[in-house]
Amino acid sequence: MRTRAQFRLLGLSIRMAAALATGREQWSWCRRYSVGLAVKLALVCAQLLALTTPALANDTALTYFPVGPIYEYRWKLLELALAHIQDGSAPPRLSPYAEDVTQNRGVQLLQAGAIDVIALGTDAERESQMAPIRIDISRGIVGFRIFVIRSSDQQRIAKLDDQAMRQQLTFGLNSQWADVSVMRANGFTVETSTSYENLFGMLAANRFDAFPRGLNEAALELEERKASYPQLAVEKTKALYFPFPIYFWVRKDNKVLAQHIERGLTLALADGSFRKLFETYHAKEIAALAKEKRHVIRLNNPNLPAGDAVPDTHWWWR
Repeated sequence: MRTRAQFRLLGLSIRMAAALATGREQWSWCRRYSVGLAVKLALVCAQLLALTTPALANDTALTYFPVGPIYEYRWKLLELALAHIQDGSAPPRLSPYAEDVTQNRGVQLLQAGAIDVIALGTDAERESQMAPIRIDISRGIVGFRIFVIRSSDQQRIAKLDDQAMRQQLTFGLNSQWADVSVMRANGFTVETSTSYENLFGMLAANRFDAFPRGLNEAALELEERKASYPQLAVEKTKALYFPFPIYFWVRKDNKVLAQHIERGLTLALADGSFRKLFETYHAKEIAALAKEKRHVIRLNNPNLPAGDAVPDTHWWWR
């Protein structure tokens, strides 16, 4: 049984761990403590949570979604988090969901038990359907959108100001992505498709002018499709940014798994391995962004649920 002092320490530890997870060490109460103490308290938090969290079986297999090269970092981070809580035993095996399904279908499959963990952005509907682990695994980088365009439009788009972009450009997005409503709420014209892959063909065929992609996504996607769409390129002068945290999600009744993931992420934040993995996977984009002089249009995100922390971007963009 825990003592009253342990419970007080646990409460403080959780608050400190949350500050580390969101990068919000600027909170007024947190200024009283050193970063070193914050790390120690985050570790204590995870250790105390472990006292009442049942262990995952060594033979546990977890099915995850979405799948593909642009999502590799997310699942490497989950592996890292789970490895932090195994105390020397083998972590659960991670297995991709085998079928190519939409995001909405993925949520349904998680609710039905066919998928164990999802890594997607948040909105009120998803938070009503699934249980989020409220540590932003992308550090806001997915909300920094650059554009895939036709190479022939580079100069035309470079000359547009904010208002002209809203008036003269049509953007292409998957109809099930959370950023459709964000873009429209901020005055942009959006053309949609239910197929992610079809969007590249629609852009090449002049169905719309620009395909917004995460800073960490655009170059990789074009490299994979350069033979099919040699006329497409990354736009060089503009970007959008809106707060868009990416969470791991589990079923609402899977509290054990949620606790394990949260504890593992907290430990990985505290010992620096979370940040090291993030910077390893995004080194090229971080270096390029530091050299580029993009004009960034900041957008409001009306879908960000009340109480969800705004992403901290200081690991890659200040």
